Amino acid sequence: MKRNAAPISLAGSQLGELRHVCAFFSTDDEEYRVLLPFIKDGIECGDKAIQVVNPHQRDEHFHRLASAGIDADTALQTGQLEVKINTETYLRDGRFDQNRMLNTFEQLASGNASGGYPLSRIVCRMDWVVGDESRLEDVIEFESRVNDVWSCHDDAVICTYNLTKFCGDAVISILRTHPMVIVGGILHQNPFFVPPDLFLRERHATQV
Repeated sequence: MKRNAAPISLAGSQLGELRHVCAFFSTDDEEYRVLLPFIKDGIECGDKAIQVVNPHQRDEHFHRLASAGIDADTALQTGQLEVKINTETYLRDGRFDQNRMLNTFEQLASGNASGGYPLSRIVCRMDWVVGDESRLEDVIEFESRVNDVWSCHDDAVICTYNLTKFCGDAVISILRTHPMVIVGGILHQNPFFVPPDLFLRERHATQV
């Protein structure tokens, strides 16, 4: 539920009403340098923290949290922190299902997530998409559709993409589905964003 929450500091700027962000990085070090302060600040101010990582990155992720002074063990025990792997979220049963993920994010959103936290700060690694063209097309459509979920909530949602793994056409499509973007380590309002109804109408017209 939207409550006009206070702005959130992120990547040298602030998130206001628009809080669905695509974040482009070239290295893990760059990604964590930008996002760890956002994660730590959220935990300290009482927000729910949800992160989705690749299975082989889970241990490294906890190491990075600890290096930033985040007490992940305590946050996990209280339920304030959830660290999931992509096979528990995006790829349950080994496949990506747009409608299932829309429902999953609706349940993770503020007002629905367990624990009664004021809002959720969600960070999702998206490089699991690489290597399957049909899955990538599905995810791009999903990234547009999920804006309708986040427009009803105050949660901040960061979808991270490694620039070394995505082609230029994919990056352009990803840009068009997020109202905010982090590039060069700085948060910007995204001038390339296309509202979901228009984006999906254009996309379906080209597929006929």
